[in-house]
Amino acid sequence: MTEHTIIRLGHQGDGIADGPVFVPLALPGEVVTGTLDGTKLQDMRVVTPSENRVKAPCRHYKACGGCSLQHASDAFVADWKVDIVRHALSAQGIEADFRPIETSPANSRRRAVISARRTKKGAMAGFHMRASDVLTEIPDCQLLHPDLKPALGIAEALAIMGASRKGEISVTATLAPEGLDISVSGGKPLDGPFEAELGIEAQKLGVARLTWDGEVLATRIPPWQPFGAAKVTPPPGAFLQATREGEDALLRAVQEIVGDASKVADLFAGCGTFSLPLAENAEVHAVEGEGAMLSALDQGWRMAKGLKRVTTETRDLFRNPFIAGDLKYDAIVIDPPRAGAEAQCREIAKSKVTTVAFVSCNPVTFARDAAILIEGGYKLDWVQVVDQFRWSSHIEVVGRFVRA
Repeated sequence: MTEHTIIRLGHQGDGIADGPVFVPLALPGEVVTGTLDGTKLQDMRVVTPSENRVKAPCRHYKACGGCSLQHASDAFVADWKVDIVRHALSAQGIEADFRPIETSPANSRRRAVISARRTKKGAMAGFHMRASDVLTEIPDCQLLHPDLKPALGIAEALAIMGASRKGEISVTATLAPEGLDISVSGGKPLDGPFEAELGIEAQKLGVARLTWDGEVLATRIPPWQPFGAAKVTPPPGAFLQATREGEDALLRAVQEIVGDASKVADLFAGCGTFSLPLAENAEVHAVEGEGAMLSALDQGWRMAKGLKRVTTETRDLFRNPFIAGDLKYDAIVIDPPRAGAEAQCREIAKSKVTTVAFVSCNPVTFARDAAILIEGGYKLDWVQVVDQFRWSSHIEVVGRFVRA
């Protein structure tokens, strides 16, 4: 056994001691003991606890890897997440005003990826233990929305039907107003009899839609999502913000930044999370690399009433970013994946667009791209941190950039 003092938290939420030594479930200032395995401390015991340590609200926490920070107070986690963004910007020489963080409540996740496998007595479904392939059942999960929890039983039923003896299936479950949207990957191959069997089972389970390895097998009713005044049915497995509260927080920030702009470009638009609500006041050009998501966005716009014109364009913005001269808009909304949007930001920096609403899920690439915009003449006016992945290390950021 060795003793260590935790200096800080890493970006994944692990405590870090001198060495470095990585200690899951530890907090800064704590003295801990355990068995050193390379750079990781195993069988950790807390000798001197932090004043920020609390009792985890979920009984599954020690065995489940779905959360990493339930042992820390809400105030500590909020400050830590804001500081991660602040430090990422500081590393690029950037200062900005920070608004109070917005955190999604417990039991608000409307989307989750559940693992399921067959057992001798039936099946089990849940999340994996930390850094392990051991599956943990989570009937009292404090993350999932109550209406999403039936997906655990659905995943078990589908595992009995379609998982191999030694393998697992991955079940992406999304809560929609009309029921659960279920998309399965990793199951046994489809054939005629199995497809028919799954179709019958989908009716019994009452799911809105069942997709198996990318093929839609049954749709009882389209699993639409509300984006402003529009109803959009995303393609199976398409991106959706993790909580309704988180999406609303991001949207409020974006709408404030865009303001009364009459012509807006929404880059990395997805299925219209921002495009369609913004279309209540502005013409929007929505750009996305996946055509199926844009088709869903377009159909939602055409079926809605009272929206201004929305045009769509399928385009790989990594390989083929808009050049500065083509960015003739009053405002730009950009919401790239974790890799950020370096090439596109270099073109925005050379454009004459006065306002940019930048949404990011990666503080490091957000800061890198922010530096590009600032070098091109923009000012980072303020930053809004959103914590919709409660008790995890994930962070969402919105930044308001204006021409200096």
